[in-house]
Amino acid sequence: MFPVGRKWANIVAKKTAKDGATSKVYAKFGVEIYAAAKQGEPDPESNSALKFVIERAKQAQVPKHVIDKAIDKAKGGGDETFVQGRYEGFGPNGSMVIAETLTSNVNRTIANIRTIFNKKGGNIGAAGAVSYMFDNTGVIVFKGTDPDHIFEILLDAEVDVRDVTEEEGNIVIYTEATDLHKGIAALKAAGITEFSTTELEMIAQSEVELSPEDLEIFEGLVDALEDDDDVQ
Repeated sequence: MFPVGRKWANIVAKKTAKDGATSKVYAKFGVEIYAAAKQGEPDPESNSALKFVIERAKQAQVPKHVIDKAIDKAKGGGDETFVQGRYEGFGPNGSMVIAETLTSNVNRTIANIRTIFNKKGGNIGAAGAVSYMFDNTGVIVFKGTDPDHIFEILLDAEVDVRDVTEEEGNIVIYTEATDLHKGIAALKAAGITEFSTTELEMIAQSEVELSPEDLEIFEGLVDALEDDDDVQ
């Protein structure tokens, strides 16, 4: 889910929302791990996409047994096929939302997404309606307070970095989407191995000011979308 707003605030809110619905987080990661394992080898050492999903699952504190169950399901020849999707739309006062999905039933998903937009004060748009106002961005977050030093590490490794900031005791790095994994590798080579976030995020290019009433509507829309099982 990618709503318009301040970058770091959105990422924290997204993670907090996920942390508040533990069983749903586990289920969503289970699907994502299964899908990645089915699309390649069910071994993270030979399947980089699977390895990345597992790393993100561990950051979200998904238990090992949930991860193993999803991989075992893929190894066992599960016949479910999951398809990625993206749905774009509008909330109150020109606010914009992108919902990214992973589903085994596209018709169900689009019907659910359309219903949520309609019931929660939004309007679903056509493909590309709002995504041009977002930048696909690599985001890396870990504990730290010296962004200048981190920037030098990434610069020396020739990582294409958009920004490095320190916010609330965390180093927050924004990279070109294509350099996310390169950035993670450079940090690991420098001895930084514990991350709270390593994600590709659609970052809004601008902010939208909402009245308290509109903010309540917007948050209700985002919460309802986040609560859908197919929305990642």
